[in-house]
Amino acid sequence: MYPPGPGGSIPDALNRTENHARLEKSLRAAIDEAAANGVPNIITFSGNRNGMDDRVGADHCVLFLDKIKAQAEDTGVTICMELLNSKVNHKDYMFDHLAWGVEVMKRVNSPRVKILFDIYHAQIMDGDIVHNIRENIRWIGHFHTGGNPGRHEIDDTQELNYQFVARAIADLGFDGFISHEYSPSAGHEPILELEKAIEICSV
Repeated sequence: MYPPGPGGSIPDALNRTENHARLEKSLRAAIDEAAANGVPNIITFSGNRNGMDDRVGADHCVLFLDKIKAQAEDTGVTICMELLNSKVNHKDYMFDHLAWGVEVMKRVNSPRVKILFDIYHAQIMDGDIVHNIRENIRWIGHFHTGGNPGRHEIDDTQELNYQFVARAIADLGFDGFISHEYSPSAGHEPILELEKAIEICSV
Protein backbone atom coordinates (compact mmCIF):
# COMPACT_ATOMS: atom_id res chain seq x y z
CA MET A 1 0.00 0.00 0.00
CA TYR A 2 1.38 3.38 -1.07
CA PRO A 3 1.85 5.61 2.01
CA PRO A 4 -1.11 7.84 2.93
CA GLY A 5 -1.17 11.38 1.64
CA PRO A 6 -1.93 11.56 -2.11
CA GLY A 7 -5.49 10.36 -1.54
CA GLY A 8 -6.26 12.91 1.15
CA SER A 9 -6.55 12.56 4.90
CA ILE A 10 -9.15 10.72 6.96
CA PRO A 11 -11.21 13.87 7.73
CA ASP A 12 -10.58 15.70 4.45
CA ALA A 13 -10.73 13.76 1.20
CA LEU A 14 -12.88 12.76 -1.77
CA ASN A 15 -16.36 13.74 -0.60
CA ARG A 16 -15.61 17.45 -0.97
CA THR A 17 -15.39 18.74 -4.53
CA GLU A 18 -13.13 21.59 -3.45
CA ASN A 19 -10.44 18.95 -2.82
CA HIS A 20 -10.73 17.30 -6.21
CA ALA A 21 -8.25 19.33 -8.27
CA ARG A 22 -5.52 18.99 -5.63
CA LEU A 23 -6.14 15.30 -5.00
CA GLU A 24 -6.39 14.46 -8.69
CA LYS A 25 -2.91 15.88 -9.22
CA SER A 26 -1.39 14.06 -6.24
CA LEU A 27 -3.15 10.76 -6.91
CA ARG A 28 -2.21 10.71 -10.59
CA ALA A 29 1.44 11.22 -9.63
CA ALA A 30 1.15 8.50 -6.98
CA ILE A 31 -0.42 6.07 -9.46
CA ASP A 32 2.52 6.50 -11.83
CA GLU A 33 5.05 6.17 -9.02
CA ALA A 34 3.31 3.09 -7.62
CA ALA A 35 3.21 1.46 -11.06
CA ALA A 36 6.91 2.17 -11.65
CA ASN A 37 7.85 0.58 -8.33
CA GLY A 38 5.52 -2.41 -8.24
CA VAL A 39 3.25 -1.04 -5.50
CA PRO A 40 -0.21 -2.56 -6.11
CA ASN A 41 -2.49 -0.30 -4.02
CA ILE A 42 -2.97 3.34 -3.05
CA ILE A 43 -5.10 4.34 -0.08
CA THR A 44 -7.76 7.03 -0.11
CA PHE A 45 -10.62 8.11 2.14
CA SER A 46 -14.14 9.46 1.95
CA GLY A 47 -13.53 12.30 4.39
CA ASN A 48 -15.77 13.42 7.26
CA ARG A 49 -19.40 14.44 6.85
CA ASN A 50 -19.26 17.89 8.43
CA GLY A 51 -23.01 18.12 7.87
CA MET A 52 -22.95 16.71 4.33
CA ASP A 53 -25.65 14.21 3.35
CA ASP A 54 -24.23 10.73 2.70
CA ARG A 55 -25.83 10.64 -0.77
CA VAL A 56 -24.16 13.90 -1.75
CA GLY A 57 -20.83 12.63 -0.44
CA ALA A 58 -21.22 9.44 -2.45
CA ASP A 59 -21.95 11.47 -5.59
CA HIS A 60 -18.78 13.49 -5.05
CA CYS A 61 -16.65 10.40 -4.47
CA VAL A 62 -18.00 8.73 -7.60
CA LEU A 63 -17.34 11.89 -9.61
CA PHE A 64 -13.71 11.90 -8.51
CA LEU A 65 -13.07 8.18 -8.87
CA ASP A 66 -14.58 8.16 -12.35
CA LYS A 67 -11.96 10.74 -13.37
CA ILE A 68 -8.95 8.67 -12.34
CA LYS A 69 -10.08 5.08 -12.82
CA ALA A 70 -8.81 4.81 -16.40
CA GLN A 71 -5.27 5.68 -15.33
CA ALA A 72 -5.48 3.16 -12.49
CA GLU A 73 -6.74 0.50 -14.90
CA ASP A 74 -4.07 1.25 -17.49
CA THR A 75 -1.25 1.02 -14.94
CA GLY A 76 -2.61 -1.90 -12.90
CA VAL A 77 -2.72 0.06 -9.65
CA THR A 78 -5.76 -0.23 -7.38
CA ILE A 79 -7.22 2.75 -5.52
CA CYS A 80 -8.54 1.53 -2.15
CA MET A 81 -10.98 3.60 -0.11
CA GLU A 82 -10.85 2.68 3.57
CA LEU A 83 -13.83 1.76 5.71
CA LEU A 84 -13.39 3.24 9.20
CA ASN A 85 -15.56 3.31 12.30
CA SER A 86 -17.17 6.55 13.45
CA LYS A 87 -18.21 5.12 16.82
CA VAL A 88 -14.85 4.83 18.60
CA ASN A 89 -11.94 6.16 16.54
CA HIS A 90 -13.01 8.47 13.71
CA LYS A 91 -16.06 10.51 14.66
CA ASP A 92 -18.09 11.79 11.70
CA TYR A 93 -16.21 9.77 9.04
CA MET A 94 -18.54 9.22 6.09
CA PHE A 95 -17.53 5.74 4.88
CA ASP A 96 -18.39 4.11 8.19
CA HIS A 97 -20.75 1.40 6.91
CA LEU A 98 -19.93 -1.16 4.25
CA ALA A 99 -23.14 -0.58 2.29
CA TRP A 100 -22.19 3.03 1.56
CA GLY A 101 -18.83 2.02 0.11
CA VAL A 102 -20.26 -0.88 -1.88
CA GLU A 103 -22.73 1.47 -3.52
CA VAL A 104 -19.87 3.81 -4.49
CA MET A 105 -17.87 0.89 -5.89
CA LYS A 106 -20.82 -0.38 -7.91
CA ARG A 107 -21.35 3.02 -9.46
CA VAL A 108 -17.67 3.46 -10.35
CA ASN A 109 -17.53 -0.18 -11.50
CA SER A 110 -13.78 -0.50 -12.02
CA PRO A 111 -11.50 -3.46 -11.26
CA ARG A 112 -8.99 -0.88 -10.02
CA VAL A 113 -11.20 1.01 -7.56
CA LYS A 114 -11.99 -1.04 -4.46
CA ILE A 115 -12.57 -1.02 -0.71
CA LEU A 116 -9.91 -1.30 1.95
CA PHE A 117 -11.88 -3.55 4.31
CA ASP A 118 -10.53 -2.88 7.78
CA ILE A 119 -11.86 -5.81 9.79
CA TYR A 120 -11.49 -4.02 13.13
CA HIS A 121 -13.52 -1.01 11.98
CA ALA A 122 -16.08 -3.17 10.18
CA GLN A 123 -16.65 -5.25 13.31
CA ILE A 124 -17.45 -2.15 15.34
CA MET A 125 -19.89 -0.71 12.78
CA ASP A 126 -21.55 -3.65 11.04
CA GLY A 127 -20.31 -6.94 12.48
CA ASP A 128 -21.25 -10.05 10.48
CA ILE A 129 -17.71 -9.99 9.12
CA VAL A 130 -17.47 -13.21 7.14
CA HIS A 131 -20.93 -12.89 5.59
CA ASN A 132 -20.17 -9.33 4.51
CA ILE A 133 -16.82 -10.34 3.03
CA ARG A 134 -18.37 -13.24 1.13
CA GLU A 135 -21.14 -11.06 -0.26
CA ASN A 136 -18.83 -8.25 -1.33
CA ILE A 137 -15.42 -9.75 -2.07
CA ARG A 138 -15.45 -8.45 -5.66
CA TRP A 139 -15.40 -4.89 -4.30
CA ILE A 140 -12.58 -5.49 -1.77
CA GLY A 141 -8.94 -4.87 -2.70
CA HIS A 142 -7.09 -4.97 0.63
CA PHE A 143 -7.66 -6.02 4.26
CA HIS A 144 -6.47 -4.70 7.62
CA THR A 145 -6.60 -6.69 10.85
CA GLY A 146 -6.89 -5.56 14.46
CA GLY A 147 -8.32 -7.01 17.63
CA ASN A 148 -11.55 -5.67 19.01
CA PRO A 149 -11.87 -4.15 21.55
CA GLY A 150 -8.80 -1.96 21.69
CA ARG A 151 -7.14 -2.67 18.34
CA HIS A 152 -4.62 -4.97 20.00
CA GLU A 153 -3.63 -8.59 19.34
CA ILE A 154 -5.82 -10.73 17.08
CA ASP A 155 -5.62 -13.79 19.34
CA ASP A 156 -8.15 -15.27 21.76
CA THR A 157 -8.08 -12.16 23.96
CA GLN A 158 -10.61 -10.47 21.66
CA GLU A 159 -13.95 -11.21 20.06
CA LEU A 160 -13.08 -12.24 16.49
CA ASN A 161 -11.79 -15.62 15.31
CA TYR A 162 -9.22 -14.40 12.81
CA GLN A 163 -8.24 -17.86 11.61
CA PHE A 164 -11.85 -18.42 10.56
CA VAL A 165 -11.92 -15.01 8.88
CA ALA A 166 -8.64 -15.68 7.07
CA ARG A 167 -9.84 -19.08 5.90
CA ALA A 168 -13.02 -17.53 4.52
CA ILE A 169 -10.99 -14.93 2.61
CA ALA A 170 -8.67 -17.59 1.21
CA ASP A 171 -11.60 -19.81 0.18
CA LEU A 172 -12.90 -16.91 -1.93
CA GLY A 173 -9.68 -16.91 -3.95
CA PHE A 174 -8.52 -13.49 -2.73
CA ASP A 175 -4.92 -12.99 -3.82
CA GLY A 176 -4.25 -9.52 -2.44
CA PHE A 177 -2.77 -8.39 0.86
CA ILE A 178 -3.91 -8.72 4.46
CA SER A 179 -1.98 -6.15 6.51
CA HIS A 180 -1.62 -6.36 10.27
CA GLU A 181 -2.50 -2.91 11.60
CA TYR A 182 -2.75 -3.03 15.38
CA SER A 183 -0.83 -2.00 18.49
CA PRO A 184 0.47 -4.76 20.78
CA SER A 185 -0.74 -4.46 24.37
CA ALA A 186 1.59 -2.96 26.96
CA GLY A 187 4.37 -5.36 27.85
CA HIS A 188 4.01 -7.41 24.66
CA GLU A 189 6.98 -7.70 22.29
CA PRO A 190 5.93 -6.31 18.87
CA ILE A 191 7.84 -8.71 16.60
CA LEU A 192 6.69 -11.74 18.57
CA GLU A 193 3.08 -10.53 18.37
CA LEU A 194 3.43 -9.99 14.62
CA GLU A 195 4.76 -13.53 14.20
CA LYS A 196 1.73 -14.82 16.12
CA ALA A 197 -0.64 -12.78 13.92
CA ILE A 198 0.92 -14.17 10.76
CA GLU A 199 0.57 -17.69 12.13
CA ILE A 200 -3.10 -17.11 13.02
CA CYS A 201 -3.83 -15.90 9.49
CA SER A 202 -1.88 -18.65 7.73
CA VAL A 203 -4.53 -21.04 6.40
